Amino acid sequence: MAPSIDGGPVRVAQVRPRRYVIRGARLVDPQTGHDGVADVFVDDGRIVEVGSGLRCAAIFDAAGLTLMPGFADAHVHLREPGNEEKETVESGTLAAARGGVTAVACMPNTVPAIDNRAVVEFVLSRPRYVKVHPIAAITKGREGKELTEYGDLREAGVVGLSDDGRGVQSSEVMRRALEYSRPFDLPLIQHCQDEALAGEGVMHEGFVSTVLGFKGMPWTAEACMLARDLLLLEQVGGRLHVAHLSCRQSVELVRAAKARGLAVTAEACPHHFALTDEAVRTFDPCTKVNPPLREPADRDAVLAGLVDGTVDMIASDHAPHTGDEKELEYCSAPFGISGIETMFSLAYTHLVGPGKVVLGALVDRMAVRPRKLLGLPPVSLRAGSAADLVLVDLSTGWTVNKERLLSRGKNTPFHGHDLAGRIMLTLVDGAVAWSDEAATGRWSGQSA
Repeated sequence: MAPSIDGGPVRVAQVRPRRYVIRGARLVDPQTGHDGVADVFVDDGRIVEVGSGLRCAAIFDAAGLTLMPGFADAHVHLREPGNEEKETVESGTLAAARGGVTAVACMPNTVPAIDNRAVVEFVLSRPRYVKVHPIAAITKGREGKELTEYGDLREAGVVGLSDDGRGVQSSEVMRRALEYSRPFDLPLIQHCQDEALAGEGVMHEGFVSTVLGFKGMPWTAEACMLARDLLLLEQVGGRLHVAHLSCRQSVELVRAAKARGLAVTAEACPHHFALTDEAVRTFDPCTKVNPPLREPADRDAVLAGLVDGTVDMIASDHAPHTGDEKELEYCSAPFGISGIETMFSLAYTHLVGPGKVVLGALVDRMAVRPRKLLGLPPVSLRAGSAADLVLVDLSTGWTVNKERLLSRGKNTPFHGHDLAGRIMLTLVDGAVAWSDEAATGRWSGQSA
């Protein structure tokens, strides 16, 4: 059972000893190069020793499990304030903990938008199970016109800027945003989509959309804006991060920009490398996402970009909605997938399982690079690091059941899918934020 939170500005509840040893886990950490069995001693929220035969009054028997730095998700919609029926900071971070995520960056398309200090402080005051880092809007009200106060927002705790849900349509505004963000070292996280080209599309424009009779969004809606932004980045500098990259042309644009030395990073979401627009043939509104599921060649290009490092990281774009909304007919339903609880297992199943990348590379893309993008303290399996950790049973699979998701949003297209890699225990500053029932019996001893 996960800990309960009574309300107020709290951290995750400490429901296990503050001083204990995780014994006999396989440790995987690309930062230390460690991939082998060892014990980890945790005391007062930090790792104090890594070795063998470590002793403590309280023990977690991790034999057969894999211990990794907790994942960081750079693209999450927590919906609060304004849309608490979809998600709250509390419910969304509990879902994150269940997915092995110990830090989330929450997007500003709330009501009101996260575009000033007061809203940032409100979000940071909410009950939570994992660490929360707000992303503020690039422009006031996310209207694409007037820049927000980047310096004040930075001081309030913001780690990035985005008008996510819509791209900055004006080239002039985007140029000024890149220039203004430079002194504060804040990445601009851009939803690359030309609204004129996307029009009223509800899925990828291609053969499947033609067969189904749905209005489509062409790949040019994404790639044209990305090309524009890369040229602006080359002209004025700054830091550009491409959110939820989805088509092969975008992968090539990012690859070429990196070869020219531009400060660009990119993320991909599991649904864009696990599904294609063929999934829309089911007419399930849970397959409706923006940017849309695209063609097999696009899926393969995103996978290849993750493998060769062109695409830096994996993010969920967790976008929960109510059941009533997602039960509307396809064209009327909102865009979005509830994805934070399935993110690791999907990535492990589609990347590590087929041998495309080793587990350490996946940890790099899910735990290391997102923290680097957002300027967060690194988390590693070495003495002195915060004990933000995840234990996974890689030998045990599980079947996605939307009704058992902890998020308020049950809108997943992966309902009924069999996945590999089961999260057993998630620790934030050494405290148990999530524990699978099967992990409960692995504790022994008492607090020292």
